[in-house]
Amino acid sequence: MSTTTTTATVPVKAVQKRAPFLTDKGRERIMAIASPVGLILVWELAARLGLIDTRFFPAPSSIGDTLMALVRSGELWANTAASLQRLFWGCLAGGIPALILGIAMGLSRNLRVIVEPLIAATYPIPKSSILPLALLVFGLGEPSKIFMVAIGVFFPVVINATTGVLGIDKIFLDVGHNFHASRWNMFRTIALPGAMPVIMTGVRLGVGMGLVLIAIAEMVGAKSGLGYMIWSAWETFSVEQMYCGLFVIAIIGFALTLALNELERLLVPWRHR
Repeated sequence: MSTTTTTATVPVKAVQKRAPFLTDKGRERIMAIASPVGLILVWELAARLGLIDTRFFPAPSSIGDTLMALVRSGELWANTAASLQRLFWGCLAGGIPALILGIAMGLSRNLRVIVEPLIAATYPIPKSSILPLALLVFGLGEPSKIFMVAIGVFFPVVINATTGVLGIDKIFLDVGHNFHASRWNMFRTIALPGAMPVIMTGVRLGVGMGLVLIAIAEMVGAKSGLGYMIWSAWETFSVEQMYCGLFVIAIIGFALTLALNELERLLVPWRHR
């Protein structure tokens, strides 16, 4: 008894794939914009419906009106410029020594043994608690504010720079030693490029900490700056102006993060391939 098997041939149609309407990065950008916009809309709606106390949480539209008034009067520009100037000099004063010391600690075990306990002991001290001492030593002028920023930037950069150098594959350091590279060449061609990804992480952390500390320092011993503007608004119960200062600080932090990310793409292109 024979069995006949028939095979049906099903024609396969070529399906042309359409390009997605949005790429993954496009969707991520939309979500990144939609989340804060959605929060502001919910906040505005809650304020208009009386679900929140507008004495402490005024509607975003009211904050926006106050912000525009501060822009037109020039007060916001002057205070923002003062804070940014202090932040810039503080980052230089704290970041450059931290970078040099951190890489040197990574390259020299003896130096690391000497300095590491000092950093471990002083790093946990709340940086804001140093402000009274800074005011005693440097007075109420600009040096005390720059010092506070420098302290905030120093520790993340020096710790990350040391960690970055220690994370370099030992073979690269051995090659430098075998070719009798000078200390400067070891620093410039091996340690600095090899540790740069971790250093940039420390710089981002340090700049964020510096922005926090400059606002705190300006609240106590300054007559200009965003921190001073926030504190003055608190004294007069101008809640909308307080939120304006907080909003500008948030925008500055966001802009600095984007700028540092782009700087990292230029300095560490192999990390973003």
